[in-house]
Amino acid sequence: MSLLSFVKEAGEKLIDLLTPGNANASEQLKEHISKVGLGNPNVQATVDGDKVTVTGEVASQEEKEKILLAVGNIAGVGSVDDQITVSGPVVTAAQFVVVKSGDTLSAISLRVYGDANKYQKIFDANKPMLKDVNKIYPGQTLRIPE
Repeated sequence: MSLLSFVKEAGEKLIDLLTPGNANASEQLKEHISKVGLGNPNVQATVDGDKVTVTGEVASQEEKEKILLAVGNIAGVGSVDDQITVSGPVVTAAQFVVVKSGDTLSAISLRVYGDANKYQKIFDANKPMLKDVNKIYPGQTLRIPE
């Protein structure tokens, strides 16, 4: 369980999600998680200002990390309080990288693996949030598997 920081100004814009008093924020987050292909009925999200708290249980560390990134990579979200438990085998958590201006998946791959050609590994680790290897943006947080 931890608090993850995100670039508040970066990410997908979900209209009214973080508007104070939005009674539907939790449901909108659940819909967003489902829309990116990570729908899980055992996960709940609540909004308090620019902080989102995610609770529940998932089957794997990978699923947990992807849900946290899907929520954190929303414009206006500054932090995500991870309260998700994993029911499956415990594995080492992936590291996270924040995309910088001018970055490509190949450049990130070269930086973290020493091999630009391992970009596909990063792309695959961030599916279904990423749909195209050329569509990343500054401030976006990505999973980097071992």
